[in-house]
Amino acid sequence: MRKFNIRKVLDGLTAVSAVASASSAAQQQQAGNRETEIQETLQSEHFQLCKTVRHGFPYQPSALAFDPVQKILAIGTQTGALRLFGRPGVECYCQHDSGAAVIQLQFLINEGALVSALADDTLHLWNLRQKRPAILHSLKFNRERITFCHLPFQSKWLYVGTERGNIHIVNVESFTLSGYVIMWNKAIELSSKSHPGPVVHISDNPMDEGKLLIGFESGTVVLWDLKSKKADYRYTHDEAIHSVAWHHEGKQFICSHSDGTLTIWNVKSPTKPFQTITPHGKQLKDGKKPEPCKPILKVEYKTTRAGEPFIILSGGLSYDTVGRRPCLTVMHGKSTAVLEMDYSIVDFLTLCETPYPNDFQEPYAVVVLLEKDLVLIDLAQNGYPIFENPYPLTIHESPVTCCEYFADCPADLIPAFYSVGARQKRQGYSKKEWPISGGNWGLITQSYPEIIITGHADGSIKFWDASAITLQVLYKLKTAKVFEKSRNKDDRPNTDIVDEDPYAIQIISWCPESRMLCIAGVSAHVIIYRFSKQEVTTEVIPMLEVRLLYEINDVETPDGEQVPPVPTPGTGSNPQSIVPQSHPSTSSSSSDGLRDNVPCLKVKNSPLKQSPGYQIELVIQLVWVSGEPPQQITSLAVNSAYGLVVFGNCNGIAMVDYLQKTVLLNLGTIELYGSNDPYRREPRSPRKARQPSGAGLCDINEGTVVPEDRCKSPTSDVKDNSFSRSRSSSVTSIDKESREAISALHFCETFTRKADTSPSPCLWVGTTLGTVLVIVLNLPPGGEQRLLQPVIVSPSGTILRLKGAILRMAFLDTTGSLVPPAHEPWREHNVPEDKDEKEKAKKRRPVSVSPSSSQEISENQYAVICSEKQAKVISLPSQNCIYKQNITETSFVLRGDIVSLSNSICLACFCANGHIMTFSLPSLRPLLDVYYLPLTNMRIARTFCFTNNGQALYLVSPTEIQRLTYSQETCENLQEMLGELFTPVETPEAPNRGFFKGLFGGGAQSLDREELFGESASGKASRSLAQHIPGPGGIEGVKGAASGVVGELARARLALDERGQKLGELEEKTAAMLYSADSFSKHAHEMMLKYKDKKWYQF
Repeated sequence: MRKFNIRKVLDGLTAVSAVASASSAAQQQQAGNRETEIQETLQSEHFQLCKTVRHGFPYQPSALAFDPVQKILAIGTQTGALRLFGRPGVECYCQHDSGAAVIQLQFLINEGALVSALADDTLHLWNLRQKRPAILHSLKFNRERITFCHLPFQSKWLYVGTERGNIHIVNVESFTLSGYVIMWNKAIELSSKSHPGPVVHISDNPMDEGKLLIGFESGTVVLWDLKSKKADYRYTHDEAIHSVAWHHEGKQFICSHSDGTLTIWNVKSPTKPFQTITPHGKQLKDGKKPEPCKPILKVEYKTTRAGEPFIILSGGLSYDTVGRRPCLTVMHGKSTAVLEMDYSIVDFLTLCETPYPNDFQEPYAVVVLLEKDLVLIDLAQNGYPIFENPYPLTIHESPVTCCEYFADCPADLIPAFYSVGARQKRQGYSKKEWPISGGNWGLITQSYPEIIITGHADGSIKFWDASAITLQVLYKLKTAKVFEKSRNKDDRPNTDIVDEDPYAIQIISWCPESRMLCIAGVSAHVIIYRFSKQEVTTEVIPMLEVRLLYEINDVETPDGEQVPPVPTPGTGSNPQSIVPQSHPSTSSSSSDGLRDNVPCLKVKNSPLKQSPGYQIELVIQLVWVSGEPPQQITSLAVNSAYGLVVFGNCNGIAMVDYLQKTVLLNLGTIELYGSNDPYRREPRSPRKARQPSGAGLCDINEGTVVPEDRCKSPTSDVKDNSFSRSRSSSVTSIDKESREAISALHFCETFTRKADTSPSPCLWVGTTLGTVLVIVLNLPPGGEQRLLQPVIVSPSGTILRLKGAILRMAFLDTTGSLVPPAHEPWREHNVPEDKDEKEKAKKRRPVSVSPSSSQEISENQYAVICSEKQAKVISLPSQNCIYKQNITETSFVLRGDIVSLSNSICLACFCANGHIMTFSLPSLRPLLDVYYLPLTNMRIARTFCFTNNGQALYLVSPTEIQRLTYSQETCENLQEMLGELFTPVETPEAPNRGFFKGLFGGGAQSLDREELFGESASGKASRSLAQHIPGPGGIEGVKGAASGVVGELARARLALDERGQKLGELEEKTAAMLYSADSFSKHAHEMMLKYKDKKWYQF
C-alpha cells in the first residue's frame, strides 16, 4: 500500500496552488494589526497524507484462498487488489503495482505468507508477518501463460501449470525456477496427435507425494510419477474438464465437466470412470444419457469420519432453468441441497478441520465468493443456514449516491443508533461463531466517535459506526416508503423526471446534536426526519408542495415590478408558492394541457407505521410548472434551533418552517438580488422535458462517460481531462450562464449588515456565479409562541463576491474558534409534554456553542468562504476582506470543508486535478499540498469529504470506501492501530498412520522434493523462461521471511514474537541503522542491475 508522507512547507514555493496574490498582501496591511492577535497554532509539520483503511466488498473479485490454521481469508480482484480478512475488525488491503487481475491465490499454510498469480504471468510472494503486507519476491514468466498453481501443504515447491500444457516448479524460498519441467508431450499418450490444452488442475496424491495428478482442459487427466519422470496412468474423457478433487485416501478422484457431469475415477482403472453423475440432469427412461447441463465449474470432495462424504459443486444446472439464480449444490449421501445465490459465483472453498489432505476432512462450512457478496454456509446444521457476516460488505447493497463523514460526534449517538438498528436485524442465521477468526486487533489510540452516512440509489440511508478505523452498520432508513410505488414500468406516473431510481438520495444535511436529518432526493423532493425511540403511526403524512419558478420575461426592461416583495409573514408565502393541501393533486393541467402543479412522486395517503429511529416530520416536493419539470435540488440546510429548512436549485430558493409547516420564502435566484443584480440575464431558453437519470448519480459502472455539455465547471474553460463537473442536469449550455443555481447554504448567528452592532440569526446563501447573499431571520420567542407567531425573513442587501461557485461557508469568533450553527439539544418528541414542562422550555432555547460564548458588542466575527477557485476571510460587521487565497487557477475545488485538527481549525480542499490542500485559518496560509489522486471521476467527486481530526474518505470503487488521514499524528499512530494478520499458532499434529499401515507401508508416502527439484539434481532452468524480481518488502519484511519461508520461519516464530514487530517500539538508533541498510540494499541492487549483463572485460 502506498503511503503518502510528502510534507511540503509551502512558504511561497508552490506553483499549483498559486499562493496568495500581491493584492491580498495589500488588503492584509489595510486591515491593520488587529487581526494578528489570533494565534495560529497549525504548522506544516502537523500535516501528512496517507491512506488508512479500505472498507467494503472487494470490487470485481476474481480469486479466493483460506489458511485453515491461521484462519485468514484472502480475496484477489480483477484490478490487482488483495483483501485479507481475519476476525471481525482485522482487515487489510494491498495492491499489486501492475493492476493485473489476480487469477489464483495460495497460502503457505501457517507460515504467514501468500503466493499470488496474476493475469500478466507474474507470481508474487507476500509477507503477511507485518501489519502492512509487502511483496518479498516476484517471478515474471516470459514465454508461457500461467493457468493453474498448486502448493502442497508444508512444501516449499510450487507447481505452476501453463497454457501450453507444461508444468514448471518454483522454489518459494528463493523464488527461482527448478530445472525439473513436466512437458505436455511427455505427459500425454505419444500416439495422441492433438494438444491436450492448458493445465486446469494440479494436485499431489494425498497418500503419495511422489504422484502428481495433472488435468488438461481437453478432458485428459494424467497421474505423473515425479521420481521416474513418466506417466503412471492416463484417464481420457470426451468432455472438457473444469476442476478435479481427490478423496483423502488417494484411491479415487472426481472431475467436473463442461456438460454438467461429474466423473469419479478409481486411480488404478484408467479405462473408464467408476461412476458418472449428472446432479441436475433429468434422468431419461430406457437408460439413455441424461440431457446435457451447464458446465460444473468447480467440485470439491470432502470426507467425514462419521458419515457420507460431501460433494460440493457450483454450476451444472439444466439449460431449461432460464432465469434461475446461480446455485451451489451440496450432495451429502442421498440428499442434494441446491442453495440459490443472489449473484453469480466467482469461487468457493470448503473449510475443513484439518490442513492435512490425507486425513478425514471433516468439512464444517463453505465460503462462497459471489460477484457482489461473500457468503458462509454452515454445513453442520440442518438446512445449511448461512453465518451472519460481521464484515462491512453491504455498502453497495444499493449503489452509493452520496456520503457524509462526522468525526467527534456526541457520545450518545452510536448507542442510540445501535439500539434502534438492532431491531432491523434478520433472523435465521447459524448459531455458531464466525469461522474466519485469525489475527489480532490493533491498539485503539483514537477515542472519539465517528459516523459515516451513506445515501443510496434506492432511497435508503445507512448510518455506520466508523470509530477507530473499523466500520459497522448501525441503522438503515428507507426514505422511499413514504411514496406510492409503481408496480411496473407501464404503471409509472408520467410526472417522473428520472428514468430510474426516482428515490435516489442526492444531498444529506444532518445535525448530530439535535439528530435532525434532512435529505434531498433526485425527484426534487426533500424529507425532514426527527429521531425517536418510540414507535408511532402517522395518520396523515404532512406535506407541502412548492412551485419554484425561474422567469425572465423581458431582458431589456428589468423593472422593479419584476421582483415581487418578500411574502408577508401573515399570509405565509406568495399565493402560488404552496398548494394548500395535505396530499398531492392527482393531476392538474393548465389550460393548454401542460402538466402543472403536480409533484414527481405520489405520497401515500394511508396511515404510515414508523418504527423507532428516524420518523417523518415533513415531505416537501417541487411541482411541475406549465409543462416545465422541477429542477433537481443543488443545496440543502436544516437548523433545529430555528425550526427551518432551506433548499435551492437553478431556479431559486425556498425556505420552509417545518414546525408550522409553512413556506416562508420562495424566490427566483435573480429576485434575491433585488435591484442589485450585477448580471445581464438572457431570456429563458426552451429546455428538455426529461432529465437524465440522477445527473450521473448512479454511474456505478466504471467508465461511464458523462455528456460534454453537462460537464464543465461554469468557471473553468480550461480543458481538464481528468475530471469534468456536472451541473444541474437539465440545463442546456445556452441556458447555463443565465442560470444561477444555489450552491451553498449556511444558517448562523452573525452580523448581517455593516451597521449591525450585534449578531442575529440569518441565512448565508452562495450561488454558482460566486455571489454570497445574506437573508435576515426574525424568529418569534421559544415555547408556544414559536408555533403561533410567524418567522419573518427579509434580504439584508449584503452581497459579497468570489471567483467560482461557492462551496462552503463558516464563521469564526474573535479568538479564531469555529462558531457552530445554533442547535436544539435532542429530546424525545413522542413523549407527553406535561412532565418537567419548565425544564423542557429551557432546553428548547437555541444553543450556540462558541468558545467565547458571551460576545461583547464591540467584538467582531470572521466569515470564511470557500469557492471553486478561491477562499476569502471577511471581517464582520465591517465586511472587509482581510485574507484571500487563490486555491487553483487551472482546475477547480470539488470539496472544501472547514475542520478542526489539533485544537485548531483549518480549511481542507480537494481539487479536480487530484490535489489535496489545507490552509490555516484565518490567515489562509498554505500548510499542505499533495498530489494524491491521478484520476478523479464522478463517483470520487461526489463522495469525497473531509471531517474533523484529520479524517477524510471517498468511494474508491462502487463497493468500497477508502479512508485517509491528513494528520501527521494519525499517520504516526497508524501502525499501532492496524490489526495483526499473523499470529503464532501451532500446526496441528499429522494424522496417526496406525500400527498396521506403518508395518505394511499403507500410510502416506513422503517425497524428498529437494532431491528431485534442487539444482544439483535437475540443473538450472532456462534463464529466458522467467525473470526474478526482488520485492520492495523492506527491512521489516525481510526480518520475517528472508531466512527461508518454511522451515526457518517456523523455528524463528517465537523469537520474532518476543522481539516484536511494532515500529513504535524500535529505538531511534536501530531505526536509523535499518534505514541505512535498506538504502544500501537498494543501491547494491541498482549496481547489480547495471552490471548484470556485462562481461568481465567491460567493467
